[in-house]
Amino acid sequence: MLLTLCVTLPAAFHSIPMAGIILLPMHIPVLLAGLVCGWKYGLITGLVAPFISSSITGMPIPALVPLMTIEMGAYGLISGLVLQFVRTKRCSFDLYIGLASALLAGRVIAGIAQFAYFGAFINGAFVKNSFTLGAWVSVYFVTALPGLVIQLAFIPSVVMALERERVIPLRYPIDA
Repeated sequence: MLLTLCVTLPAAFHSIPMAGIILLPMHIPVLLAGLVCGWKYGLITGLVAPFISSSITGMPIPALVPLMTIEMGAYGLISGLVLQFVRTKRCSFDLYIGLASALLAGRVIAGIAQFAYFGAFINGAFVKNSFTLGAWVSVYFVTALPGLVIQLAFIPSVVMALERERVIPLRYPIDA
């Protein structure tokens, strides 16, 4: 279901100009996969989603699929791993720590991947490329700010609702 959302949400949002890079619709199901299903399924969802989406809808464009695969894989992996090990006794705190950690680490990993992708080491020296620190901050934090706010507001609420309705196990079971 989450892989299906990785294709349908971006397709819906990309019908609005620039909405995909501002609202980050593919990130939501990948982060949910990590938080709800664990790091293994989060990683798999993140690695597979860009390929499937690109194959079916043409988005992301094939040249960006490797970069999106690294970024999405990092989000799914890190959100699931952090949630597995963080136990504050407050589900909402755990979710926000896992989500914020994944969003920050995934952006750093994506920035490193973009830097490496758009430049090259030649004879031991890195040749200047078009992806700078300013471009990284602009793309991953400034332009994406509405998407980050949506993720921080929406994703923990969805996970807690799934727990409340017993669709997924309670993180901290209530003693009877």
